[in-house]
Amino acid sequence: MNIIKLNAIDSTNRFLKDLSAIQTIENYTTVVAENQQNGKGQRGANWVSENGKNLTFSIFSNDLNIDIKGASILNCIVPLAIITVLEKYNLERLAIKWPNDILSENKKIAGILIENTIKPDGRISSIIGIGLNVNQINFDNLPQASSLALLKNKTFDKEKLLIAIVNEIIKNISESQNTEHFWKKYHLVLFKKDIPTVFNDIENKPFMGIIQRVSETGKLVLLLEDDSIKEYDIKEIKMLY
Repeated sequence: MNIIKLNAIDSTNRFLKDLSAIQTIENYTTVVAENQQNGKGQRGANWVSENGKNLTFSIFSNDLNIDIKGASILNCIVPLAIITVLEKYNLERLAIKWPNDILSENKKIAGILIENTIKPDGRISSIIGIGLNVNQINFDNLPQASSLALLKNKTFDKEKLLIAIVNEIIKNISESQNTEHFWKKYHLVLFKKDIPTVFNDIENKPFMGIIQRVSETGKLVLLLEDDSIKEYDIKEIKMLY
């Protein structure tokens, strides 16, 4: 496992993307930054992280042997890998909030941003960006955020967490052809599944829906008040909780 450690950088995803564009890099090369100044989450949101307190890192994957339509399996197996590791630290009520947030006790502790590139031979290279709140204890104006330190009232070893998560992701990718197994596990920890929940649509109008599942193309499948079933893409809907 090749780990590149940096003190400060704008974005670990961007660093890996630029590096892979100019040279061949080892599969599962991981870039970790003590201070990520311009980290991005889903929908272009900024990922705010206190210097030196958290894990902000990206993994380069170059061996996902599926077509682009199936690439959303990464959105399934990556959060499951993180949950598997955190379960060993006795984090409680762990859940995946679609599309790619990790919650514990209804508080956001991690976010994931996966960027895929199709190569001329049809293979997919991916950059898996992860931000995990580890030892940060102050989250001003972020009432839904928390960290491992706050939830367990102790300090965590970031290096051990990093190695454990990367190894678990590599393991899951090696088994990624078993899509049925992973999606079943995913739906067992999907936040708000089968519970009436308020969402905002693309025009910011609220509506009620019940999460049925996430499709294999990564869309959220809702049962609506008129008993119809509808699929939503990431940019089309926002959960209010």
